[in-house]
Parts: sequence; structure tokens; C-alpha cells
Amino acid sequence: MKQDSDAVNVPACFVSSHEGFHGSIKNFIKDFVVTEIDINGHQVNTVADKQTSDCSSSYKTSAECKENSHSLVSQGTDFSAEYGEDIALPSPETFDLGVILGQSVSDELEQFVLTLKDENPAKQELSLGSFADKHHRANVHRAIRHRFPFLMTVTIQPEIRVREDPDYRELSQLVTEDEAEDFFRFIDAKVQGSSYTFGPDDSKEHRTAVHHFLSKRFGKLVETKSFNDKGTTAISVRLRERGRPKKRCADERKEEEVYTAFILCKENLETLEAISYMAAALGVLPSDFTYAGIKDKRAITYQSMVIKKVSPQRLKEKTFEFEKRGIHLSQIHSVSEPLRLGRLQGNHFDLVVRDLRPHGTGDAHSSGAHTHTRLAALVEEALENVKARGFVNYYGPQRFGSGQSVQSDQVGLALLKEDMVSAVRLFFTPEKGDDPPSHAKRHFLQTNNAKETLALMPLSKARERLMLRALNRYGTGPDGCTQAWLSLPHSMRVFYLHAYCSRVWNEAVAHRLSTLGHRAKRGDLVWVEKKGQNKLEDAGETCSAQIHVVTDQEEQEGIYTLGQVLLPMPGNTVKYPENAIGTWYQERLTRDGLSDCRFRVSSLKLNLPGCYRPLLAFPRNLRYQLQRETSREGGGEASGGRKQDSLALALSFDLDSSCYATICLRETMKCDP
Repeated sequence: MKQDSDAVNVPACFVSSHEGFHGSIKNFIKDFVVTEIDINGHQVNTVADKQTSDCSSSYKTSAECKENSHSLVSQGTDFSAEYGEDIALPSPETFDLGVILGQSVSDELEQFVLTLKDENPAKQELSLGSFADKHHRANVHRAIRHRFPFLMTVTIQPEIRVREDPDYRELSQLVTEDEAEDFFRFIDAKVQGSSYTFGPDDSKEHRTAVHHFLSKRFGKLVETKSFNDKGTTAISVRLRERGRPKKRCADERKEEEVYTAFILCKENLETLEAISYMAAALGVLPSDFTYAGIKDKRAITYQSMVIKKVSPQRLKEKTFEFEKRGIHLSQIHSVSEPLRLGRLQGNHFDLVVRDLRPHGTGDAHSSGAHTHTRLAALVEEALENVKARGFVNYYGPQRFGSGQSVQSDQVGLALLKEDMVSAVRLFFTPEKGDDPPSHAKRHFLQTNNAKETLALMPLSKARERLMLRALNRYGTGPDGCTQAWLSLPHSMRVFYLHAYCSRVWNEAVAHRLSTLGHRAKRGDLVWVEKKGQNKLEDAGETCSAQIHVVTDQEEQEGIYTLGQVLLPMPGNTVKYPENAIGTWYQERLTRDGLSDCRFRVSSLKLNLPGCYRPLLAFPRNLRYQLQRETSREGGGEASGGRKQDSLALALSFDLDSSCYATICLRETMKCDP
């Protein structure tokens, strides 16, 4: 089923046939509230010790507070890594879990470990009880890591909970379980000068995957290399040396190792814009901030962040200054390491869709009992359909920069072709009109003068100013443009490449649905669960799934559903469908001049391995309520305006990471909200 769409790069194929309805979102900032769900499944703004209560916040309506009062979890949570404290501990070999935990809890833990392979470990955790003494808690953390290196422990003071370490699970899919356990023991011991060697591995492609995983997860702790010994090749891992004490004093080393975590609440700001302002105020680099994901601009958003080289006390001293810019910090505390991009389960959304009306109705304020009754039926049908059948898992318009003259995917294509000058000029293409940013961009394209353009560019345009400083220093030729791109954080550079791949994925899924229909077909890629292996971690993107190609017999027997079908994001490690869709991918990349693309841009230190994204996504914990709103047409009461009744839809739901609320609404409403 298709419908015309104004959303750039987002085709209009749907999976349900309900009628839908019209409405508008983001009429007010408070109508779109996004709250990150951390890797443990907790909403990041629901911890009791945060500085400002949600329900006292001016951002929340009374209805939203009432709704949130039923969804708060993990009150009193403290996620500080206590086992990282510098305290005296006995040798791990002397730990006896029966003594430390008590025999009954120790036996329960052993049974818990035995069930991990039979059930879904991402959903499982075990409480070990409460431990009032912090030294006792530290002993528990370290003893469990030594006995069961594949487990991770989390303190929710004074309780300790245990679950399987997702990093271990991912590594155990690349090497043997024994090797994964031994490697985690090696990491946990942190013995200076020590090394660990994996077993022989003659597959270069497989060794590359192991190198990539270790670099991504443990790159700051270890360095890896492949070596050849007596005709066999293996990977050796060595702990990195800790700084250079002869050239750096102890205070400098101590400052480098400080990490402070906090919850960022921002209003109508881009994530990088907020980071750039905080970095300037604190005298650090934007790259010293780490986060799990980028959030919407036109919204109120809550997300976890970690800043390097800034103490909790120093950060607290700046909170009043930040609040003047719509940046609110809470839950400020010390942690032992930075955040990693993608380390989240998803996002919780509290939304309001206003001015509801049936399709084909021109009056945004259509009133009357009959209209409201019909709308209620349309809304219920639409939401129940999406709840049961899901929605096409498109990347949303914000992935591409909706409304921009030149979108992010076009910049990404130029970068993949390693045409740095064209990529820079595309980046600086102005919007229509003569607002200050567009005026500055137009000046750059006309004069090629980075210094003058920098003086014209507003301070709020962090990315543009970073690029212009580099262009002023290194010039506007190919080398200077390369340096300009390198001036952006890695996550921002790779964003443009991901935007291009996302555009191809969106087109691929629309082509797949329109040509092959809504059933799994021969040659489709699906995820298949194997014993001891976790299901897809989310409905967004995954690189670790067990991929299977659907056979003729499986298609005839209907073994797999559309919800199990995956489509690859282009990259250098993915396989493509073994049917007409695989051919489509190759033809599509060839049209853009990427037939021989290796999806690496070495000069920018960018590599795209690719991943597999489910064709469908499903909202969880969906709740909704229709509300009547009264407005006055033609002015206020004094001017004789006529009262108009309209309906608004308040709804809340959870989505896995990399899934878009606007796309869920699009399937629900059968139009762009």
C-alpha cells in the first residue's frame, strides 16, 4: 500500500491497511519528550536522586506526570562502578563465594549461570541481596568477575544484581567460550606488561572481525596484532602502557583518568550544539564528551553522557550557567569509563498529536459528536494495528536533515567517493533565505575565504565553525578539506556515511515490499536463533545476528514471517539477499558510482562494516488517550471568536535503538505527522 509522501528519502510503503487520520506534532516543545532507555532497561530520568523531579518540571503537563508515575523504575539507583575504587583487596584466588554471598545465594547464582544458555540473557538478572559495607560490595564484584568472567555486576545501592555481560556474549560468537572467558580474566586482572594470545586463526576476514571488536570495546585498554608462528597466524593482545610518567606529573595523569557521568536534559537543541557550548564553558574538547546516541532537536530529551577530565564538583558549579541555554544536568557522579555509542536499549516517547481529523477533512477543527466518535474509532483501529503488526522500520527524515537544501546523504556519498572538496562545498550549501548561517555559507561558496566566513558564522553553529577553523589553517584544497573533516568528532564524520547507507536501505525496503510483498520469500535474509545464542538485541541495527537465507521449501511452508526478514545496510562485511533484492543493491550502488566501493575512507579513519536491520519494528508498552481541546476561532472572546472543539492524542511507547517515533506515527496516521 502506497501513499504520496513529503518526507524526504522516506518512501510511503505501509504494512497495515487501516484508514489513519490527520494531525500535527511538535506544536509545542513539551509535545515531544524523548527519554533514553539505558543498557539495563531503565529510563535514564527515573532515578530518585536526580536534582529536579519530573513532575515539578515546567516541561511536564499534569497528564504526563500522572502517566509517568506508573512507569518509574529502579528508584534509588546508583550506577557508580564501586569495584573500580582504589581499596585493598585480597587475591582473587582466596575468594570463596559461599563465604562472601552465603551458601544459599551462591547456590542460586550457580543455578542462574546454568540457565543462561537456555533462556534470553538480555532479559535475565539475579539479585544477590544487599551489602551495606562498600568494601564487602567490592569483594563481591571482584569475586564474581573472577569466578564467572562472562557476568557483569551492577550496584543499585545497597543491592547488587548480576546479568550476562553483553560484550562477552559478542566475543564468544567470534572465538571459543574458553578463549572468551580467559580473555575477560586477562582484562580484569590488568597486570602491566602481560599479554594474551588467541588460538590459531587462518581466516583473515575472521581475524579482522576480532580486531575490530577488541578495538571498539577495549581499544583504550589493549592493542592487538596478528603474528605468524610456524605457519599459523594468531592474534596477540597486550595491555597498553599507562602514560609516560617521566614526562607527565601525577596530577596530570590523575586528571586524564577522571570521568563524570550525568543526565543531559536539553530543549530545542542539537546534541552537538549542547556539547559544544558545555565544552567551551568547561575548557575541554567536544570529543571529551561521550554518549550512547544522538537525540532530536525539536524536543525535550533526556540522555546519559560522560565527560572526561572534569570532576563532578566542577561540573556542578557550571549547572546554573548551562540552564540559561536550556541545558539541564542531573545525576552527576563519578564513573570509571566513557560511554560507547550504541550502548542503549532504546528510547521512551511521550508525545501529543494535536488537531486530529479524518482524512479528506479540510477543517483542522472539525467538531461535533459524530466526528469525535469517528476519530476515536480511527485512532483505536490504527494504534491496535500498529501494536500488533508493527511498522516499516524506515530511517526517519532527521537522519538526512529534513528540509535542508543539501542533505546529509549527499555529503556522505561525496565522502565515500573521497571527493573531499565537493563534500565540503555540499556541507556549506546555504538554505533559501538570508538568515545568518545561510548568509555565511553563501559567502564561503562565493569567496572560498574561511577566515571571513568564520567571522560571519553564528557561535551556535558548532560543526560549521570547527570546519572553518581547519579550512582557515590548512587551506581549501583537497588536503585542507580532509583536515576540515578530521576536525569533526569521529561520530559526526561517520554520521554522513551512515546517512547515505540509510537512504539506500530505505529505498531497498520499499522496493522489497512493492515487488516481493509481505511474506518471507526465497533468498531473503532472516535471523535464526541457535542454542546458546541471544536473539536480536533490538529492532534497530545489528551486526551479530546469525543470518540465514530462506529456501524454496521454507517459503512454501511459511516458516518465517515478514517480521524476521532483515535487509543489510551497505558495508564491507555484509552479505546481500540472494534474490532480486540483492541484484537491486548492486545496481543501486553502481548508479551512484560505488560499484567498487570498499566502504572505507582511510584518510578520514572511517570504516563501514555494515549491519542488518529488521524490516519491521514494533512499539512496546504502548498507551494512549484522547483528550478534548477547546480553542477560539478568529481571536479571543472579546473579538467575538467562536469556540472550536478538537481532539488531541496523548500517547507513550518504547522503541528499540535506531527506530524512529515519527515513522511509527506515520504508519499509524497514514500520512506525515
